[in-house]
Order: sequence, then C-alpha cells, then structure tokens
Amino acid sequence: MATMPLKRGRPPKGTFDDPKDVAAGTTPLKRGRPPKRQVPDVEPEDLDASNKKFKLANGSSNLRDPHPFSAEAEEHGIVLRKYYPHEMSNARALAYNNNEIPRPIETLLGALEGTGQTRKGIKAKDAVVHWFKMDLRTSDNRALWLASQKAKEAGVPLIGLYVISPEDFKAHLTAPVRIDFMIRTLHVLKQDLAALDIPLYVETVETRKDVPERIIEFLEEWGVSHLFANMEYEVDELRRDANLIKTCAEKGIDMQVVHDTCVVPPGLLTSGSGKQYSVYSPWRRAWVAKIHADPELLNLFDAPEKNPANARDKVAALFDCEIPDVPEGHQLSEKDAQRLHAIWPAGEHEARARLEKFCDEKIGQYHNARNFPAGVSTSNISVHLAAGTLSARTAVRYARDRNKTKKLDAGMEGIQTWISELAWRDFYKHVMVNWPYICMNKPFKPEYSNITWSYNMAHFDAWKTGHTGFPIVDAAMRQVQSMSWMHNRCRMIVASFLAKDLLLDWRMGERYFMENLIDGDFASNNGGWGFSASVGVDPQPYFRIFNPVLQSEKFDPKGEYIKKWVPELRECNEKEVHDPYGRGAAKKVEKMGYPKPIVVHKDSRDRALAVYKEGLGRDKP
Repeated sequence: MATMPLKRGRPPKGTFDDPKDVAAGTTPLKRGRPPKRQVPDVEPEDLDASNKKFKLANGSSNLRDPHPFSAEAEEHGIVLRKYYPHEMSNARALAYNNNEIPRPIETLLGALEGTGQTRKGIKAKDAVVHWFKMDLRTSDNRALWLASQKAKEAGVPLIGLYVISPEDFKAHLTAPVRIDFMIRTLHVLKQDLAALDIPLYVETVETRKDVPERIIEFLEEWGVSHLFANMEYEVDELRRDANLIKTCAEKGIDMQVVHDTCVVPPGLLTSGSGKQYSVYSPWRRAWVAKIHADPELLNLFDAPEKNPANARDKVAALFDCEIPDVPEGHQLSEKDAQRLHAIWPAGEHEARARLEKFCDEKIGQYHNARNFPAGVSTSNISVHLAAGTLSARTAVRYARDRNKTKKLDAGMEGIQTWISELAWRDFYKHVMVNWPYICMNKPFKPEYSNITWSYNMAHFDAWKTGHTGFPIVDAAMRQVQSMSWMHNRCRMIVASFLAKDLLLDWRMGERYFMENLIDGDFASNNGGWGFSASVGVDPQPYFRIFNPVLQSEKFDPKGEYIKKWVPELRECNEKEVHDPYGRGAAKKVEKMGYPKPIVVHKDSRDRALAVYKEGLGRDKP
C-alpha cells in the first residue's frame, strides 16, 4: 500500500493559529457587517427565566417567546426540554442574522482576546494537557502539536485527556454505534500515545454541567498551566469553552482553543459585500481560491514528540488508568457489536488505510460512479472524519497530491469531484458558525418554521423500518439498520420522501439519522436535511421534489441495491423492482410480504406544494 509523502511541520505563518498568535489571544475572524446594538444572549438553561422585552430593528418586541408551533414539536421529540429551551421564535433567529445577538463563535473569540494578556504571562509548571474531543488521532492534529511544542519548550510531560459525558451523548443524540466506535478508537489512541510515553487519561463525568469543573480539578491536581484543545463549532461546545477559557485564566491556567476541523477556518471567506456565503457554489470558488493563495493551509502537523525520559515516573498513575466501558444505556447488543466492529474497524491507522486504498483504486472514476449505491465507489471515510481519526486537511492534501496539478479545481475529474465533496463538510460548518440557530432546532430559513408538518407516527415507523412500499426508500432505510450507514444519494432520497411525500417534520428524520448513523455529524446531517426538505441553504425552491421511482431507475437501474436490502423483491425483473405494485408484480411481492405504497407520490407532491405555500404565506405581513 502506498505511503503518504506529505509535507508536515509548523502551522502556516501569519495565521491566527501560529503559536505566538494563539498565546497572545489574537482573533482575526473576518466578520460581515459591523454589529448593530447587541442584545446579550443567555445560556440555554436561562432562557425561560427571563421574559424581557426588546425593540428590534425588524419590529419584533419579544425574543424570549417560543415559536407558536413549539409545543407540538416538543411533544414529538423535536426539542429535548431536559437540556434546551423551547424552539425559539423566528424573530430571535432573525436577530442573529441582523447581528443583534452575538454568535457563540464571537463569544469564544472574545474570551480568548479578553484573557490574552493574562494568559500570555502564565509560566509553564508541571505538565501540559491536550484535551481530545472529536480529534482522536496523533497525526495532523493542530492543538496536539501545539501542546507538544509547549511541553518540549518547558521540559515537562504532555498528558492527553478525554472526557466521556453520557448526558452530552443524550443531548446531542449520539448514536450508540458512534459511541462504541469512539471508545474503540480511544484504545487505539492510548496505545499510540503510550509509544511516545504520553499518557491518555479518560474519565466519565455523569453530569454535563460538571465537565468544566472536573477538567479544572484535573489540571490543578497535576500542576498543569497550559491546556490545548481544538475548536468544536456547535453552540453548546462554543459556549462551554468560552466560559472555561475565562475560568482557567482566573485560576492561572492558559487555555488555548484553535481551529483544526476545517481546511479553511470559518470566518475567512466572505463575499464582496463582506457577508458570509450561504450558497455552496460561490463559497466553494472562494474556498478553492483561498487555498490556492495560501497553500500552507494544507500543511500537515507532525505527531507529538516523545515525552521526556522521566515522564513515566512523573505521571505514572495516568498510564495505569483504564478506558471506561461504553456508558450504560448506550451499549450495542453483542450481535450488533460483532457485525459492526467487522464493518467499521476503529482508529487512525484504519482511516489512513481506507484513504490510501480509495485513492489507489477508485478516486479516478469517482465523478462517474459516486451516485450509484450498488457499487463500492465511495471512500467510506465519513466515520473517520466525524470522529476525527482523519483530518479533512489530510484527506484533501493526499487527494491533491495524487493529481496531475496542485490546483484543486483542475486535473483529474474524479479527484476534483471528491475534493469538492469534502468541501461540503467545511461549508456546512461555516454555515453553522454564522447561523448558529440551526443548532437550536430552527431551519436556516426561519420562515419554514411556519409549515404545518404531519406527525403521523404510523408513516414515520414505516419509514424507519423500510416498509413504505417504495423500494429505493426501503432499501436505504434497511441499510441503516444493518450497517449504521447509508449512501449519500440515498440519504437525499429518503429525506426528500419523509419531508415531501409524507410531509413529516424533517427534524424527526434529522434526529433519527443522528441516533442511528455511525458517521453522524451535526453540521453535515443538518445541511443534508435542509437541502432535502428545502429549508436549508440550498437556493432551489421548495417545489423541487424527488420522485422516488425515477431516482431509483436512474441510480439503481438494475435494482441491485434494492434487491440486496429488500429480499422480498429479488424475484422482480429490472422494470418491476422499482415499482412492483404499479408494474404487474403485485401477486409476486404480496406473497413475500412486501407492503403496498403508503402514499401516492403525485397526490403527496400536490399536498406538499400546497402546505409549503400556505406555511410560507404565514410569515408575510
């Protein structure tokens, strides 16, 4: 298998992730329009405690009121009230858009900037800690490399820390299969770090609000003066880290949080008017142009250096700590674990092997084959990107270096297309940062909150179990049940079917994916559902509705994918398999127990158009 002769080393000069810039707390995140008068935001748990009135530029007067449809949504599990407030009003979402409420990223960057001078004066003590989050790898890990350099400079041990938070798993709807994958990955990571005499300490903290306090206790126990972490862009994590940065500074600890997940950090790409892009195509052109202009963005970071010889004596107790089991209530059954462990080996070495194999064997034809689920045309690295066992930077860099040119938008078409698909992950994270209310159960287009969704649970159960009577939909949903993963084309088909044909609240499907997919990533999942339900950043209007039969015929022409996952249809010919009840195979499939279609697509399409139109009309004066 090919090796990866990639350039590594120091971070790009002149960026805000240069060590000297991080230490100084500089925050050159480019923003759009200058903020208007800002209304202080509050933590989610405090929203219900206040009903203060505000007069805003858009004429609304109360940002604390929930959306009028919030109760019905909560009844069907859309908002987890144990952890979060009611669904916000459209006025509050628009207040974010109008810069009347600070975005969580601004709060975090403000915390870094506000504590910069204090943190700069903090001297190294007994150890340096890297806090692992969704970056479970040693190679090309920005914050880990910075932590290693700081430890080397101070001549003290580097310690790895990972906190398991069962309540965060519940609040974030993390799939048991994904939790299992992370635990297995921690075992690999612990071995890799131990080879460098670096301990990995993993602890379970039962209550999510106790996580920051426990981290500080751990740092004080081990005499740690510097804590490094990569930035997570979800609202909960940004707010948590902003508070932790300030608390650490008060206690004489320098916490440094840096960008790493995206190839181009959020905030660096703006349109000519200074606004954030909300459409992928112009954003991608700007993304490509930025990397071409600053190729150091694709420089990779070395693995951490080996700890000093005396590290095993100084932090011996940490090497002896075992990695906890999967928290109770999140475990896989023994049968599922055996099957899924074989499909999804864990750890960064497996991630690298999959990347190399894909680039060696499949990437050249990716542009032709990627939409056909029956083949094995995809890279199957989404789980590794989600868990951070592989960085997006490494993936883009490795693919680019296999091309005939250093340009990301030239050369082999398969490589261009695959890099463009990787760019979607950056794009959706940029969207999440600038429009943070999408993390709060709101669609990107707030007016789509006014649509009267259905909550027909019989339809939802048929969709979940793959018994809708629409073969391509059923095949895809059964694939999830078997391997906790689904082909991307099929994700669009089943999501469009749920939102448009069944008119079910798209957030029910969004939640189901997060609770069942091994590669569940909030930004990408939300972006995909927004696209399919027409409530997201995609500029196409709501009346783009996938016809599941036509999608099936186009992307699974021989029915190979359908027959693999829906055995009741294996006796159908190539024509019948896409619509057995409409193409003369009723007796054949009834005998096998395959259900009739639960809706008529044409009627459902007409109904969806009417309901969308009616809902959007509610936002007009």
